[in-house]
Amino acid sequence: MHSVSDPAAPASDSIDFSAFMAVDIRCGTIVEATDFPEARKPAYRLKIDFGSGIGVKKSSAQITVHYSLEELAGRRVLAVVNFPPRQIGPFMSEVLVLGFPNDNGDIVLVEPDKEVPNGARLA
Repeated sequence: MHSVSDPAAPASDSIDFSAFMAVDIRCGTIVEATDFPEARKPAYRLKIDFGSGIGVKKSSAQITVHYSLEELAGRRVLAVVNFPPRQIGPFMSEVLVLGFPNDNGDIVLVEPDKEVPNGARLA
């Protein structure tokens, strides 16, 4: 049995395009990153600006292996913005920041390689 993050796992079952479009993935800029010592696994608390339509949202992200707090501010990220908020300890996470696990299972962030506006939707 393969885990979701297993690169040797086969592709998931086919879905209708409308199911994909129901997941609202947007580009944003991290405007603040702080330690999250209350998290069970090492994580940061992030504030991400998704532009005027969505605004600034909070997220908890387990990205401490590859990223320092200092290098996160100003970094572009992709996130799912239409999942329900999720309580993580004393913190309410409002969006899911996207990344891929490397060979050790540590998350590597997904980011656009060219400039796009905050709030741009993945198409």
